[in-house]
Amino acid sequence: MPVDPIWWLALGLQGLAVPGTFLPVLPGLLWLPLGAGLWCWHVGWSSGWPVLLLAVAVFALGSVADLLALALATAKLQASRWSALGAGVGVLIGVFTGGVALLIAPWLGAALVEDWSLRRRSPELSWTDRAVQAARVGLAVVVGLLVSQVAQLLLAALGLLGFVLLSVR
Repeated sequence: MPVDPIWWLALGLQGLAVPGTFLPVLPGLLWLPLGAGLWCWHVGWSSGWPVLLLAVAVFALGSVADLLALALATAKLQASRWSALGAGVGVLIGVFTGGVALLIAPWLGAALVEDWSLRRRSPELSWTDRAVQAARVGLAVVVGLLVSQVAQLLLAALGLLGFVLLSVR
C-alpha cells in the first residue's frame, strides 16, 4: 500500500461513494471522480488519466442506472413522468425523517403525484381504480429506486477497486 497521504485522501474521498449510495444527502458516485481528480492532479495527467477515466465512466453508468430504473418502472405501468419527481421529493423527506420513511415517503410521493395525474388524464376512473393504480406506480418506483441503489453500490465498489488497482504501482 502506498504511503502517500494524497493517495489515502483520494481513496477516502472515493470511499464516501459507498455510504453515498444509501444516503441521498451525500452525492454518491460523484465522490469517485472527485477522488480520482485529486489523484490525477497530484501525480500528473500522464500517469493519473486511467484512474480519472474509470471514475468518470463509473459515475456516468451510475447516472444512467438511476434514470433507467425510474424510467422503466414508470413506463411499464404507463405512469406519468411526474411520479418520479414525487418519489424524489419523498426521498428527501425520508432522509430527514429517517427509518422506514426512507421507503414509505418515496412510495407515497409517487403515489400521490400519480393519483393527481390520473385525475387529470383519466377522469372516468373510479376512486378505487385510481388508488390502486397510484399505489402500484408508487411501488414500482420504489422497486426501481432500490434496484438502482444496488447497481450504484456495485459500481462504487468497482470504482474503489479500480482506483486501487490502477493507482498502486
